[in-house]
Amino acid sequence: MDQAAKPHHLIDSKSGFNRETKTFHSLRPSIHLPPQHIPLSAAEYAFSLRLLNSPWQHLDSLAFINSSTGQRVSFSEFISKTQTLASYLQSVIGLSKGDTAFVLSQNLVQVPILCFSLLSLGVVISPANPLNTDSEISRLIQQCNPVIAFSTSSSAHKLSNITTLRFKTILLDSPEFDSMTTSSPPIQKLDHVEVRQSDLAAIFYSSGTTGTVKGVMVTHRNLMANVAGAYATERKSPAVLLCAVPYFHMYGYSFILKSVALSECAVVMERFDLRKMVRAMEEFRVTHLALAPPLLVAMAKNDDVTGGCDLSSLEEVVCGGAPLGKDVISAFLARFPRVAILQGYGLTESTGGVFRTWGAVESVHWGAAGKLSAGFEAKIVNPDTGDALPPGKQGELWIKGPAIMKGYVGDPEATSTTLVADGWLRTGDLCYIDEEGFLYVVDRLKELIKCKGYQMKKLVRCQSLLW
Repeated sequence: MDQAAKPHHLIDSKSGFNRETKTFHSLRPSIHLPPQHIPLSAAEYAFSLRLLNSPWQHLDSLAFINSSTGQRVSFSEFISKTQTLASYLQSVIGLSKGDTAFVLSQNLVQVPILCFSLLSLGVVISPANPLNTDSEISRLIQQCNPVIAFSTSSSAHKLSNITTLRFKTILLDSPEFDSMTTSSPPIQKLDHVEVRQSDLAAIFYSSGTTGTVKGVMVTHRNLMANVAGAYATERKSPAVLLCAVPYFHMYGYSFILKSVALSECAVVMERFDLRKMVRAMEEFRVTHLALAPPLLVAMAKNDDVTGGCDLSSLEEVVCGGAPLGKDVISAFLARFPRVAILQGYGLTESTGGVFRTWGAVESVHWGAAGKLSAGFEAKIVNPDTGDALPPGKQGELWIKGPAIMKGYVGDPEATSTTLVADGWLRTGDLCYIDEEGFLYVVDRLKELIKCKGYQMKKLVRCQSLLW
């Protein structure tokens, strides 16, 4: 039964709690996904949203800017490059639907071009952290079984001992890759590939419910549901987003699709440096900033870095990956009083955000991870009895919706433990939802901690987000 058909007299108008089913429902505007039987890739869907909803669809506005070099890619160039690259990968390299591509790269303008091309071909994308060790990368490759790898000149050596790839590794920062995106006319006309919404689109990596790294299988419809929940606000010019989160992480990857769907200009930082980030925000008049808590802390405390810079264009900061302390929020707002801090909660297994705050009014709920996003349902479950609990009571958070993963690669046991009856996903997080529908994360139910936005077992080395 969809949200519109639910008996509204049973659903609390503030919390979304249904007192009969003990389930929380989203009170956000409903999302409208296409019928599941219609063939459609996540890339096609993002482009279609841009055409349907963007007031700047007829303007050749900027899609991406390289913050280091100043390279600019307009939307018309972006579309042309993705189509040309897809044609090359299909006709020259020989990639086909169902193949998997391993992507080992820092944030580059080339990454969104590659991702949209692969999605349109039905090729599964498996992005990974270039800071991983050779042995870690080897284990990931064993999980996703790729036929090709895309990397950079600084990370490709970590793939030198991989002998299972069918095709050679392609360097994203090479003249060869540039030529693949700019051949005019294309090498050969692109043969249309019928991609079903239920087809596998990507494999991301998560510690799941046991702390061991697992490959999270995400479908095209999962990604579409994530993008469908993004809302464009009325403004005189496109938003300018600086995503200070790696694209190989679900948190960062979701912004690739959303920025295109909303016709935003995305400022891409190849390597993080706080001073360079602040200068880029000033130079490119950034309006929206996506980051993890350590970066927000640094902005709040480093007056020698932010002082004297004109950051008056900044409107919102989206922060996720770990909870923000009230002292941090207070310090940041003291320095940037006109900026709204929007927090969120999500998992790799939920294809990104499940709860988040929207707008200045909700942002004042310090410590809250926001309200339930459109398309989702949630339960707070007593971990001892299995009973669903009402607002204000602590228990394990369970979530359900069209963005929930397909499962873990090659691990049916872990999948069945995490995905339980009727499509519910057990998060392993101890939470409560208050009377106004705001989520508060209290603790973990497992021996797992977050360090700078990354998941890891306790006493295990932390890989910094400051990549």
